Amino acid sequence: MTVTLRRRLLAEFTGTALLVTAVVGSGIMAATLSPGDVGLQLLANSVATAFALGALILIFGPVSGAHLNPVVSAADWLLGRRAGTGLTLRDLGGYVAAQVLGAVAGSVLANLMFDLPAVDLSRTDRSAGHLWLGEVVATTGLILLVFALARSGRALVAPAAVGAYIGAAYWFTSSTSFANPAVTIGRAFTDTFAGIAPGSVPGFVLAQLVGLAAGASLLAALYPDAGEAADRVVVPADRPHCLDNPEGAS
Repeated sequence: MTVTLRRRLLAEFTGTALLVTAVVGSGIMAATLSPGDVGLQLLANSVATAFALGALILIFGPVSGAHLNPVVSAADWLLGRRAGTGLTLRDLGGYVAAQVLGAVAGSVLANLMFDLPAVDLSRTDRSAGHLWLGEVVATTGLILLVFALARSGRALVAPAAVGAYIGAAYWFTSSTSFANPAVTIGRAFTDTFAGIAPGSVPGFVLAQLVGLAAGASLLAALYPDAGEAADRVVVPADRPHCLDNPEGAS
């Protein structure tokens, strides 16, 4: 494994861990400060998540692109194959593993910060057709947004745009917009406001994969050349030689 790839995987692990820490931690704080008011809890959770996501993209984007999401990485590989851009299959495997492990670590960290058991499997059932439909919609929209920004040369506004989209999707989707298989798995490890029961995880992940397919299909129809921009998803990463030899960067 090259130095560059190790750094990219570390960025994906750390970024996804901090994202889940923000989601779970803000949910715990919201439930503590506003008991009995689910609307206010969701508002606090969505705002904190949107701001944290934007900040994390700014931090880790220059290293790995800040995908922080297996469906984004999978779309990057899928759409970039013909154009010879984006992630390789080996990179994709590493990204997904780092993201899933990071998500679990983030949930454990949030639990510990609030003096809860490190691992406490959620009992919040989220198994229903309308919730799965919400995940399809949320994931499809996310894929369209990320690649439309990259294809049109506006990837640098991704921190604000992606954060805003996820924050809004908390409210306009029935599932509160997980839209991320790694985050979904991570949130199964906390029995708090943001948790999801392990038995509900497969349905959510399957719906997210359907959203990935729908988003990629729409992109192929709307932007046939979207794959050429796969190297700029979510945020353009520094060139490999700059990462390995920073003193030689121009």
